[in-house]
Amino acid sequence: MQVDMERLADAMETAVIVPVAAADRLLGRFQRALEHSAGLPVAHVTVLYPFVPPDRVDTGTIEEIGAALAEVPAFSCTFSQVKWFGEEVAWLGPEPDRQFRELTRSVWRRFPDHPPYRGVHPDSKPHLTIGTVTIASREKMRSAAIEVEAELPITARIDHARLVARSPTADSWRTVAEFTLPG
Repeated sequence: MQVDMERLADAMETAVIVPVAAADRLLGRFQRALEHSAGLPVAHVTVLYPFVPPDRVDTGTIEEIGAALAEVPAFSCTFSQVKWFGEEVAWLGPEPDRQFRELTRSVWRRFPDHPPYRGVHPDSKPHLTIGTVTIASREKMRSAAIEVEAELPITARIDHARLVARSPTADSWRTVAEFTLPG
């Protein structure tokens, strides 16, 4: 486990994510223009957001995250189809998605005061966001979805997760801790 607690110094929020490096090449060209969390350094599936406030993250928090993530072994998945949440968000869903759901449940079980998306989406679908209309027009979103779909599928090995933190400045998501999934 790699930890850099100094990254929390001026942070305003945190999240637990699973990076999907295999999707970076394809989605990287769209993220800055279309994706609300574009400041994250990699394409990712969110495990839990928003997470513990930065000023409450300590070594005990890091250990609990590590223990929760250790309950789910490393796995492989495929992203093979562009999907939509209404006409607002274009995304890729992992197949299978069971292990992502297990990661979320495991972390949430240890941090019950921090439900996924503040409880707004109690059964949130694991997804890798391509873009959202809060950032880009529907026309740009549809165009990006067509381009992405033409290059699918993406197969990924999921073997680690990260605690990330964001400060008030643009492009400020930084890795605080990285955790290796067992196996």
